[in-house]
Amino acid sequence: MNRPGAVGALLDIYEQAILDLKNVIKSIPDNVLTNITDEKTTNEDCKSIQAILSHVVSSGYSYAISIHNLKGHNIQRPDKIFHVTIVEYLKDLTNVFLFTESVFREIKDDELEQFDDSLKIKTGWGQLYDIEQLTEHAIVHILRHKRQIEKIKYSQLN
Repeated sequence: MNRPGAVGALLDIYEQAILDLKNVIKSIPDNVLTNITDEKTTNEDCKSIQAILSHVVSSGYSYAISIHNLKGHNIQRPDKIFHVTIVEYLKDLTNVFLFTESVFREIKDDELEQFDDSLKIKTGWGQLYDIEQLTEHAIVHILRHKRQIEKIKYSQLN
């Protein structure tokens, strides 16, 4: 991790966020993945560690695909997959980063910021982001769910 330029900085920080999440989840026993950890939530993506991790992986691909498609490609977001082992999620998180890294091979530093809304990415939730903003969102998304899983680990798994 020490890629050059602004693109390199974003990739380095994203990779570190994913590594930090992997370090948090690697000690979670497989048999607790599907345990309901939040009885009150109405958000299906937050009911269990399995749901959270499947959401994180799916979202990671979605962000990268949105950026990739901005460059004229037309690939679809893969279906969300629910695994029963942490090892599978560790592999998925590695693959999300490798895919994102490959998408960024087409991105130059001067393409990260975009002030013309017509050239921005419209997210699934309706906001307009340039590549830098969407990548920063992807990084913070990982960090927020890492924090969520840390809180579950320390309150329910000890």
